[in-house]
Amino acid sequence: MTIMAQSHCSLPNASAKLVIARSYLATFLVIIIWSFVTTHAAVGASTASANAKVFFLNLKDGDTVPANLTVRFGAANIDIVPAGTPKTNSGHFHLLIDIGLPPANQPIPADFNHLHLGKGQTEAEIALTAGPHTLQLLLGDHEHIPHTPPVVSEIVHIFVDPATVEQARTPAAPGAKVFFVDLTDGATVGPKTTIKFGLSGMELAPAGTNKPISGHHHLLIDTPLPPLDREIPSDLNHLHFGRAQTQVELTLTPGEHTLQLLLGDYQHIPHDPPIVSKVVRVHVVGSADVPVASLETWERQPSPPDAAVYFIYPHDGDIIYPNSTIRFGLRNMGVAPAGVRKPDTGHHHLVVDADTPPPNKPISSDLNHIHLSGGQTEKKIKLTPGEHTLQLIFADDQHVPHDPPVMSERIKVHVLARRVHRKLRGS
Repeated sequence: MTIMAQSHCSLPNASAKLVIARSYLATFLVIIIWSFVTTHAAVGASTASANAKVFFLNLKDGDTVPANLTVRFGAANIDIVPAGTPKTNSGHFHLLIDIGLPPANQPIPADFNHLHLGKGQTEAEIALTAGPHTLQLLLGDHEHIPHTPPVVSEIVHIFVDPATVEQARTPAAPGAKVFFVDLTDGATVGPKTTIKFGLSGMELAPAGTNKPISGHHHLLIDTPLPPLDREIPSDLNHLHFGRAQTQVELTLTPGEHTLQLLLGDYQHIPHDPPIVSKVVRVHVVGSADVPVASLETWERQPSPPDAAVYFIYPHDGDIIYPNSTIRFGLRNMGVAPAGVRKPDTGHHHLVVDADTPPPNKPISSDLNHIHLSGGQTEKKIKLTPGEHTLQLIFADDQHVPHDPPVMSERIKVHVLARRVHRKLRGS
């Protein structure tokens, strides 16, 4: 009986213990789950300060930037910490490139358009293609999830200058050379001289002709070599011979000048390795139109009252294209070609990125002082992207300014980058 009683009594005790154990386990699991939820809520996406902000330090909307760019950013009213650091009111930067905001309740993607700064960095070096781009900052928590509401910057629209984009270079043939023909270092030349150049080991081809082992000449005047991984500039110091020409009639001011040849491929990019001549120094003597000695006693021609030269296009502050036609006018005087001496007449000179020349000497004839000796009232010029100054000066038959001088105010223009030019022309 005793054994039976003991056996009968032991069954209920075991069942009770099992129920109690299950109750404890359920309570423990509830505590663990609640602890996880409350902990995640304490450090997760909802912990940003209401006035937390992120912003760019070195960019503003509409900036033109180089292709290789260091972007710097800052934050206010929130701590920047590395990813994986569960800290209240904190996060780390993500740079969004050419893309909108990702889903707010998921980890921010990690790809070419979503740059993670998981170590708590406050700057990033990026390389962008030429043309327009958008950048935006988004803060993520310790698990890369955006805060609620998201801590995000304004979208910044930037334009990458095509001239700063590194280009793939065309291979050069071994031993290929460019050289000057009949021009030696230290030569003395006149202000108007024909420069001839040659090429060996490769074939001449016009610009735009994508042909292996070929290229066309560029003449560098008073300037060092340009960057070799970019398109060679096209301006007053970098003359392109895109039709595969092998000579040019050059007008230079009296004094010392340097000349150098550089071959470019079909896109005007130097080859790899570059095919470049040695620098040739030349000494220019005399004047383009009249011996210097006879001008020492030259009497300046009087200008009539209220005579004026002025720009018809562009105007001060205008934005223009790299290839632009400059148009100009004249009031209370007549236009006559250089060498034609008539009272109250003369011809225009366009001064580009240079100071006003002396009024009692012939105006220089060079890349910065363009003579309109035929009596023209417009001139198509090529300018590099950026800021430039232009000024008009009227001068007599020997390029000497009148007395008093007839000149315009110096104006400033902004030249668009070539890619912007193409985009606007196509719109």
